Amino acid sequence: MSNKISFWAVFELVTVSQIGSGLLLPATLASYGALSLYGWGISTIGAIFLAIMFALLCMRYPRKGGPHAYVKEAFGSSAAFFTGWTYWIISWISTIAIITSAVGYLIPLIGIHSPFIQLSLELFIILSITAINLKGVYNASKTKFSLIALQMILLLAVPLLALFFFDIGNFTPIATTAEENSINLNNVILLTMWGFIGFETATTAAEDVENPSKTYPLALILGTLFVALVYFVSSLGIMGAIPGAELMNSQAPYTDTIAYLFGGQWHLIISMIAFIICLKSVNAWTLASGQIALGITQDGLMPQIFAKTNKHGAPVLALLISCAGTVVLLFLCQEEALNQKVTTIINLSVTCFLFVYAISCLAFLRLLWQQKRQKIWWQWLCGLISLSFCLWIIYSSSLKTLFVSSLFVLSGLPVYLLLRHKFKTKTTDLKENLSTC
Repeated sequence: MSNKISFWAVFELVTVSQIGSGLLLPATLASYGALSLYGWGISTIGAIFLAIMFALLCMRYPRKGGPHAYVKEAFGSSAAFFTGWTYWIISWISTIAIITSAVGYLIPLIGIHSPFIQLSLELFIILSITAINLKGVYNASKTKFSLIALQMILLLAVPLLALFFFDIGNFTPIATTAEENSINLNNVILLTMWGFIGFETATTAAEDVENPSKTYPLALILGTLFVALVYFVSSLGIMGAIPGAELMNSQAPYTDTIAYLFGGQWHLIISMIAFIICLKSVNAWTLASGQIALGITQDGLMPQIFAKTNKHGAPVLALLISCAGTVVLLFLCQEEALNQKVTTIINLSVTCFLFVYAISCLAFLRLLWQQKRQKIWWQWLCGLISLSFCLWIIYSSSLKTLFVSSLFVLSGLPVYLLLRHKFKTKTTDLKENLSTC
């Protein structure tokens, strides 16, 4: 039996890594009213172009680790190290938001709001998911697509039912001045883009995928389109059914929508489904985190101890360090309110991910330029639109967000300085190889 993961497993990684991260977004976006719908439209366009670009990169370079592998091909080891390091570190931070969302949906089931219980549940989730991933990529991604589809359909049923109770008056009024709307739209796009962050995580396990040249384009593009549909319908339905002033304080908007509209105990079913989807998203991010570190190390960009795997092929040290980093951050974030914590994490995570996406776009364009065969115009267009989209959102971010995000990038500097001589040698070899092409 092959231990390669199939199309449906990749499709699951693409969808749940995005949907699980955005199950709190209807509440987070409630204060922006109808602007959030415009934000979803703009973010969807950007995400689709990025998904196509990453699919093309993965078809040509189906390697473990994800974005850093493409950057190394184009710009050498130094740029690849900081790309991979940033991608690895920020995956820990992003996981916190999803774990927090999972516990937010679990609380209605257990009926306990104690901060100690919440932290204990968060720790249990990350420790359990890490243990599963120590069993290897195949076991971590193994699932039945019928079960995934059922969960997604039931979750999508919530906003579809809410549309029958739609009231435009529930939307928070849009600001009256063009300047305020422009600022708010920039904030909305930053938040809505969070809903799509993670589509590229499936590329981190490219070497373990059946026929990646065919699997990835379909899984990335169809998965992102499906996610876009779910998010747009969810925002329209939920925000139209619950007054914005109430929705913006919700810790479990899908659950609260059913409770608000129908009462009884039906909302507990939705809580369980949303909780399971969040767990799958945490699993997707944990899987990606280990594969990122393993890929960086196999390319000679990290100390070789990170490449050591167990009998299941799982990168033990990388997974354990990722788990430890997430645990520390969970303790540090306990004092903030849930919505405030999630919003802060989203802003930092999206900005850091956009750094990674932007340099991946530059790598894509440079690799197109270096190819001797005839260039395809639509691929150039895809790369340029993707790059412009990333730079626009980065430019719209606050200076504080940009500064803090840059610290995550620079946190790898001590490791880089230790290994810089190796990078120089590899960069020289790369230039010599390119000159002979």
